[in-house]
Amino acid sequence: MVNPALILDLVERVGALASGATTTVPLHPGDASTVEAWCARTGNQLVRIDDSGAVVRRGRPVDPVTDRPPGTRLWLYTNFDCNLACDYCCARSSPRTPRRALGLDRVRRLAAEAAASGVSELLLTGGEPFLLPDIDELAAACTARLPTTLLTNGMLFHGTRLERLRRMDRDRLALQISLDSPTPEVHDQHRGRGTWTRALAGIHTAQSEGFRVRVAATLPFGQTADVATFHTFLDSLGISRPDQVIRALAHRGSATTGLELNTETLIPEITATADGIYWHPVGADHPDQLVTRDLFPLEAAITGVHRRFTAHRAHQTQAAQWFPCA
Repeated sequence: MVNPALILDLVERVGALASGATTTVPLHPGDASTVEAWCARTGNQLVRIDDSGAVVRRGRPVDPVTDRPPGTRLWLYTNFDCNLACDYCCARSSPRTPRRALGLDRVRRLAAEAAASGVSELLLTGGEPFLLPDIDELAAACTARLPTTLLTNGMLFHGTRLERLRRMDRDRLALQISLDSPTPEVHDQHRGRGTWTRALAGIHTAQSEGFRVRVAATLPFGQTADVATFHTFLDSLGISRPDQVIRALAHRGSATTGLELNTETLIPEITATADGIYWHPVGADHPDQLVTRDLFPLEAAITGVHRRFTAHRAHQTQAAQWFPCA
């Protein structure tokens, strides 16, 4: 017999999830067949049934290799210096870090070659890209070729930098702003006093200027109990669930703890810096993830990464894990 209360509970709990996220739904004796049938009819996945209830994932299982093959996106480190010195920055950025700018000429060529090589999205990151006096030109060089996401801490949208923001293409550019918690304490602990308030103001500014805004949070590994609360907070800001990126801390760069990530445990997200092509943006300041010092031709680097990853995956299909940065 179908339990109507269970159906309502499934609709409410699973409906509140981002695609790919899971929830646990309490069950009563005899409910297992109902949740199985509901998942089959609605296109959601029943992960398992245990003593806590039914673990249900919204949507089908995500396979990043087939859903977003290596080479689909290209990351560009525009610079490495930053107005902040976050204590877990994977790129070791700070006000004292040398700029190592990629530069407009190379960004233009990379964007053109990316479009010709089957890349479907560009992502501009740093450092803090809004420190660059030509950030609007860099963004324009990218959006002229492909849809682009620009990662920023959102704290510099004033004066001439706000004018540069206003010159960017709202139809082809999304802004991804870092915000690590729904209240200031956790965010400010890692990024500096007062930074939560300024980042939140940056989100509101970007929205008021008509940009699509994504929000990315880095949470200490194993401390993700309040993810649901964070999602609810981001909902209240008008950030859609697909634009809410919540990830665990990686043990890279300035971080002293976190997930251990290397080329054997990361699905590649090809990344260009002033120093060369890297396997993934989380390792773009680390020699172990350097693919080649040659930025051009870009297609050769993409082909090389594909070949290397395919060979690796053939031998260790369970080794690679998805670590989203955007």
